[in-house]
Amino acid sequence: MSSPAVPIVMVRDLSFSYPDGTLALEGINFELADNSTVALLGPNGSGKTTFAHHLNGLLRGSGVIEIGGLPVTPANLPRIRRNVGLVFQDSDNQLFMPTVIEDVAFGLLAGGMRAGEAEDRAHQALKQVGLDDKTDKAPWHLSAGEKKRAAIAGILAGEAKLLVLDEPTTFLDPPAQRSLAELLASLPQAKILITHDVAFACRLTNEACFFQNGRITARDNIATLASRFNWTV
Repeated sequence: MSSPAVPIVMVRDLSFSYPDGTLALEGINFELADNSTVALLGPNGSGKTTFAHHLNGLLRGSGVIEIGGLPVTPANLPRIRRNVGLVFQDSDNQLFMPTVIEDVAFGLLAGGMRAGEAEDRAHQALKQVGLDDKTDKAPWHLSAGEKKRAAIAGILAGEAKLLVLDEPTTFLDPPAQRSLAELLASLPQAKILITHDVAFACRLTNEACFFQNGRITARDNIATLASRFNWTV
């Protein structure tokens, strides 16, 4: 008999307070199977982004977190951060190099990859997100949708196994939102979507967790949660 698959994310009894004493997370238990997608829903300040920042060690509370079976500990952070790619709400906070190709290759070079290999990987990632004609363009000259794709390309170049997207539709018009949904649906990585856009989430998954006051108070089908909380899907 084969052993059960190791989840890409396993969280047990995670709690976290900010330095001012604000309790942001309390007793979080969460699992995500490899290659699957879940939306994190809930009001502002409910703990969604704080939770996400624990998955690659940007924040560290009490409890246990494993990514692909690897504990999130200081000694494991280099490997963890290669496997967990955070896509920020504002792409301008993620893109900072003079050209798109340099931005996508930056993380690879910082990790010690040879320049030629890093450039090849960056070109492949940009082609994957449909920006292979923007390699020499300055990131700040891209549209909002293109910036989001460039940020995702930087993560794909590093071969992350999990994409964590914080409010991915911010600043995007409806055509760009549809295009982003199509791109994300085509990617095999597991995904966590932090969003208030329930319709967008429904394009990518049927499952959602509802955060409230630092706890996961429900995990269910999005349509079921939408009915419970009177959302429009």
